[in-house]
Amino acid sequence: MTAIDGIGSAKLSRGSASVRPVPTLLFGCLLLALSGVAIAAVTMGAAGIPLGRVPVALGLWTSEQAGALLARDQLVLWSIRIPRILAAAVVGGLLATSGAIMQGLFRNPLADPALVGVSSGGAFAAASAIVLIDSSYGDAFRFMQNAVLPLAAFLGSLVTTFVLYGIASRTGRTSIAIFLLAGLAIAAIANAGLGLLVFIADDRQLRDITFWMLGSLSGATWSKAVTIAPVLVIGVFACFRIGRGLDLLVLGESEAFHSGVNVERLKQASIVLISAMTGVAVSICGVVGFIGIVVPHLLRLVIGPGHRILLPASALLGAILVVGADTLARTIVAPAEMPIGILTAAIGAPFFLAILLRQRGLAGL
Repeated sequence: MTAIDGIGSAKLSRGSASVRPVPTLLFGCLLLALSGVAIAAVTMGAAGIPLGRVPVALGLWTSEQAGALLARDQLVLWSIRIPRILAAAVVGGLLATSGAIMQGLFRNPLADPALVGVSSGGAFAAASAIVLIDSSYGDAFRFMQNAVLPLAAFLGSLVTTFVLYGIASRTGRTSIAIFLLAGLAIAAIANAGLGLLVFIADDRQLRDITFWMLGSLSGATWSKAVTIAPVLVIGVFACFRIGRGLDLLVLGESEAFHSGVNVERLKQASIVLISAMTGVAVSICGVVGFIGIVVPHLLRLVIGPGHRILLPASALLGAILVVGADTLARTIVAPAEMPIGILTAAIGAPFFLAILLRQRGLAGL
């Protein structure tokens, strides 16, 4: 029995055989919480906007008292704050969903794109693209810089995931120990590559690379948010197709195969989804850790391990956490801004340790 089985595989047979009444209430609460966090994020920041002025700035109704602040509020909301909130929600959904898929694929609750090098691989590829495009060799690609960076991050995440899976799998079986060790090694190699790029980069390139290493949503725009949103929509719909297969895969590859699951096709689809979601998220905000590992753990405590509910719920809860974290990041040290990667690590790591200690206590260790 693998580690993820200990989280709740005993509930799998009855949890996936019938739909609980919990999901409807859960999704309602998550949507309500996401709305509340988004509203709070709209009003908070270095340029604070009282809640009463938000509807006027959005054009929902007019007010004679708005005065000279109306133009300033509209500029802040439409040009900066709303696209950033949308990008944060999409990034959170991508990171949390990709983490839940990776944990189901490897049957390991410690699996997370940020911890096992997938995010680092995407960041290294994106940083390489930054240095290349800004050099004399990249003049021909400079006009399509906005498209090259997400593509490079996706390809870096894809290659990293395939290498990790190839190392950890042998004769149709995946070794959890090798998977974790290989992930640490791949992350170290990617971080070494990032260090080399930092060493050879000029001042402008160094600022951009630092953005990838620490994680930030300060560069979010409408075009970027609209570009990555379809990836989350497609990924969530794809999750409904692979959810049953991931449920059965928890019991073992042979059991899943005899239950009618095309295991190899499931693995390939999961790897592509993980790579696409992680790569696109990294291309917007850099490396943001612990979202993909904390969110599925929290939800499993509430709804169990059934992936057809777990995956879309992870997207919503991930969006809530990243929007909230980004709001704190741009207000806690205002008018400066804290990198969101620092904040998620500072909060997520102790929280994850608390979860591990709780699971150890339940196991009697």
